[in-house]
Amino acid sequence: MAFDIPRNQILPVDVVDVRLDPEPHPFERDNAEAIVANWAEEKAARPALFDGTVMLLSELAYGDNRLTGRCHAIRYSTFMLWRKLKPVTSAEHAFAHAMLISSDNALVAIRMGAHTANAGKVYFAAGSFEPEDFRDGLVDLDYNMAREVREETGLDLGTASREARCHALSVESGTAIVRCYRAAETADELAAQITRFVADDPDPEIEGPVIIRGMDDLPEGLMPHMRPLAEWHFSNGQVRLA
Repeated sequence: MAFDIPRNQILPVDVVDVRLDPEPHPFERDNAEAIVANWAEEKAARPALFDGTVMLLSELAYGDNRLTGRCHAIRYSTFMLWRKLKPVTSAEHAFAHAMLISSDNALVAIRMGAHTANAGKVYFAAGSFEPEDFRDGLVDLDYNMAREVREETGLDLGTASREARCHALSVESGTAIVRCYRAAETADELAAQITRFVADDPDPEIEGPVIIRGMDDLPEGLMPHMRPLAEWHFSNGQVRLA
């Protein structure tokens, strides 16, 4: 199966069957010394980095509106070396994106904090899959999205309307699995909630909220995969929810 997914297209996804393989990822197994050396450099540049556990794919395929994949638990230090060396034929990254849409049809994203690996970058609140995001070996996308949004912004996705279907966008840097959530609040109200949360957090992961109101309002630092997602949203106007 390897990595058999159309690139640079927004794909409808009705089933996500991404499973956790307990075996070590070949990339981590085969690059032990390089991982240690690179991590020393990364820590010297950003001492706040933490070598926790995240997931890296060894397979991902798309067909019949279904994503099927296999991932392995790796150390964050492994991920950082993979990120520096990509593209790597044996490994790719996937993450879930809650596309938060305000009542006035703006997109509400975040800017990452200066101490993080993605310092200053703008994207929807998200993070790599972690061990707690799996149920009986199968990734729980909605749990991951709710957890990441809550941890980074303090917002509760349970109060927003949820689109039934997911979509996927696979680019060189990884595959974003996107679900749209429409909030009852305006963009300014959501941004104010996030700002208060960040101010009260003793160790915030993000710098603050970023509102995107249209294609002529794209912020500095926008991650490359975010532009096609914004174009997709604003070209469709309102997002129809189930």
